[in-house]
Amino acid sequence: MTPFLAELTGTALLLVLGNGVVANVILDKTKGNGGGLISITFGWAIAVFVAVYAVGPISGAHLNPAVTIGLAVIGKFEWSQVPAYLLAQILGAMLGAFLMWLAYRQHFDATEDAATKLGVFSTSPSINSPMNNILSEGVGTFVFMLAILFITKPDQSMGALNALPVALLVLGIGLSLGGPTGYAINPARDLGPRIMHAILPIKGKGSSQWSYSWVPVLGPVAGAVLAAYVYQWLMR
Repeated sequence: MTPFLAELTGTALLLVLGNGVVANVILDKTKGNGGGLISITFGWAIAVFVAVYAVGPISGAHLNPAVTIGLAVIGKFEWSQVPAYLLAQILGAMLGAFLMWLAYRQHFDATEDAATKLGVFSTSPSINSPMNNILSEGVGTFVFMLAILFITKPDQSMGALNALPVALLVLGIGLSLGGPTGYAINPARDLGPRIMHAILPIKGKGSSQWSYSWVPVLGPVAGAVLAAYVYQWLMR
């Protein structure tokens, strides 16, 4: 398997399981309906564990454009490989969201609230305030990226990580910093599923809220790049 296919596959695994737990908790007439935030954060942590464990040895398991860009700006990843990784991550996120929808399509039909349907695919702010929402996403991703860089040996990528520390890191961020925006901390995680929400034939789905879509892209990228430079400065 090539690194491109590994990133695509890993991101698809991440999203089908991550979006899947959200669907199970918030869509109507599911077995997990009403499971709450703890179920969602643990589900996403397991999704990260599975994805990183599956493809880490092949691609480094970035699974996140912010991570790829953050590693590149400090010379830990070749810029020439960045476009292919970003494309693989977006396509993988779209595929994962599509598979989740296939599994839950009857429950989407049974759910009347359009915002709930979008919430399965993409993040949204608890309080709509773009600058504060960017700050929240930036802080969450800053913590994520800085922790990754300290966990990983300086001369290695995320492929050197055991999957469990990354999963626990995402669990901690979700429980502690996930309240304001739903902790995308990953542009592909939000953008890929949002694209699928827009194009899939979901009954009564309403708007895909593109006016907010730039927040979970800009915030995570800015947070990851800042964390990468802070790490580089601390390790001088």
